[in-house]
Amino acid sequence: MKTKSKLNPSDFRKKIGAKKTELYILRNNSGMEMSVTNFGARIVELFAPDRKGRFADIVLGYSTLAEYVKPRGERFFGAVIGRCANRIANGRFKMSGKTFKLALNNGCNSLHGGDKAFDMRVWDACQTGAGTLELSYLSADGEEGYPGNLRVFMTYALSDANALTITYRAVCDKATICNLTHHSFFNLRGAGACDIGRHSMLINADYYTPINENLIPIGRLAKVEGTPMDFRRPVMIGERIDSPFRQLEFAGGYDHNWVLKRKTAKSLEFAARVSEESSGRTLELYTTQPGMQFYAGNFLDGKSVGKGGKAYARRTAFALETQHFPDSPNQASFPSTVLNPKEAYFQVCEYRFGVEK
Repeated sequence: MKTKSKLNPSDFRKKIGAKKTELYILRNNSGMEMSVTNFGARIVELFAPDRKGRFADIVLGYSTLAEYVKPRGERFFGAVIGRCANRIANGRFKMSGKTFKLALNNGCNSLHGGDKAFDMRVWDACQTGAGTLELSYLSADGEEGYPGNLRVFMTYALSDANALTITYRAVCDKATICNLTHHSFFNLRGAGACDIGRHSMLINADYYTPINENLIPIGRLAKVEGTPMDFRRPVMIGERIDSPFRQLEFAGGYDHNWVLKRKTAKSLEFAARVSEESSGRTLELYTTQPGMQFYAGNFLDGKSVGKGGKAYARRTAFALETQHFPDSPNQASFPSTVLNPKEAYFQVCEYRFGVEK
């Protein structure tokens, strides 16, 4: 079968330390295809059809492994994020009476696990089917300042119904923090094709977690009603993103956590829907997590030159990161991210791709 990928697999076959990296191609029987490298368990390409059946790569990323290892711009394209997704205030948290200090890699915050977090590690990988890739990683006690050995298992599964299911499992030998997410940057018109302002967004949430000037939650929930944060009905992303609203001014646009409406604590439930009119492509998101970070690519600045030599400018992609809330280790009122020995971490995120006629 002829691959849709425009990448050279040899550009991803390297040795980092004692581990080898590879580029894996996943396909389904409906024509979708995605490329994954085990460096950071990253999705590098994802081809989805438009209303006329034409396929386009809809995720941002780089053309070679070297650009992921030493990125000149955005670091997190397509990666798995851990041990703790999002920001932790002042790079520290307390647990069992002890203070743990983390790297400050986002101003005064620790972001997405630290300097050399899960996105910068080589995962063990095994392709078990045409559309299935299993990955695992052992995060050693003390790595990036986090306590305990944490063993993570995850699966990418691309179904014939054009759904990408990401399953996370983890166990530890000492109480630790665990909050994993996926960080693909999407543009449903095609990677680097346009500003995402004309993408229509719906988020299944009545509340969000307001932030301070350091992009850290202030510890309470706020209603979306009557604000530019209200996506309970479909709204163009660009319609209100530059409104004179303090929360948007703090983040330069949307970069907030929404508190998802849920029927149960653990079931896979609807979180969001995005559509793009010119292509007809749609993306629906389902998750077992209580929250979702919607990031509108505010910090992309053209310095990240991706596949095909495209420079990714500001707001040319969005990310939907299912998660527990930002800074949860320091916020007693938020759902806990503590994982104890003999407990099993289990979360599922599912992206369902479709078209509108």
